[in-house]
Amino acid sequence: MSMFPQSQRRPVELQYGTTERSMSNFFNAVYAWMAVGLALTAVVAWGAAQSPAMLQLMYGSRFIMVAAALGMFVIAIATQKVALRVSAVAGTAMFLLYAALMGLFICGIFIVYKVQTIGVAFLLTGGVFGAMSIYGYITKRDLTTIGSLCVMGLLGLFIASMVNVFLASNALSWIITYGVLLVTIGIVAYKTQALKAMAVEFEGNPDMLARLSIVGSLILYISFINLFLSILRILGNRR
Repeated sequence: MSMFPQSQRRPVELQYGTTERSMSNFFNAVYAWMAVGLALTAVVAWGAAQSPAMLQLMYGSRFIMVAAALGMFVIAIATQKVALRVSAVAGTAMFLLYAALMGLFICGIFIVYKVQTIGVAFLLTGGVFGAMSIYGYITKRDLTTIGSLCVMGLLGLFIASMVNVFLASNALSWIITYGVLLVTIGIVAYKTQALKAMAVEFEGNPDMLARLSIVGSLILYISFINLFLSILRILGNRR
């Protein structure tokens, strides 16, 4: 469920002048915090992968994996609410907590995949993410309908992935992998367009823009992680 105001649901014609500068500052903040979150996740994941005890804790039980995934989902929703209703500082703290926990959640990739494969997957993810974010920023097409369907699709795939933890179906796992890849590509463009709309709407309200930049960072961060994990599995060059 999106925490964005309903006013996001239309494309925006960017005017030159103050709005352009405000837009640039807003997206700089969004992508900067997203980068910080990704860096924190990488450091935590690498560190946790060096600890057999941590790996056993995270992957030793299917129930723990499901509980951790559901917990991450709840924290993501709570982070958006805190950022919008409490303060940007509180939202930032929760976002960084979420990024650190994500590092623990995905630390197993350093055991399963070669470092070179992880690096290639990261570069490919950056390319796909960047292209779709640019598209969402410049397109005049209203992406609301497509984006909403992608969000619902992602929720359905998340539920399917939780079920598949116990079913352990390889075929379903691949369906989920490609499904997440496709819907997340749409979500990146959709959310970028939504952020652009709000950067215009709340120009002159730096407090709200700071809050929205954290929400936007979180959403795009999650999209980047979903793309990365899907691409990494598709590459499939395991140790």
